Amino acid sequence: MLRLGLLLLTLPILVLMGLYFWELSSVRECTLILDGYWDYLDGVCRSTPQPFVPWVERQPWLVNGGMLLSVAGVVLCMAGLYVKRR
Repeated sequence: MLRLGLLLLTLPILVLMGLYFWELSSVRECTLILDGYWDYLDGVCRSTPQPFVPWVERQPWLVNGGMLLSVAGVVLCMAGLYVKRR
């Protein structure tokens, strides 16, 4: 139970951070190299300024689901540490 809890605690965080940095590299390429503006809704580089849309508005199930899995991982870790091994 402890191993599953640790997996549920860390895996969603790593996935969210990986997706965040993947998008960040595209945004930086658009703004710094192509001198454009990143369209967060469509995920493409545009020549006109675009509004910033937070990730939690664009992918609410991914963000909230990842956090719920992390909380479930904490609960499983606590239960795994509380229960004595046989």
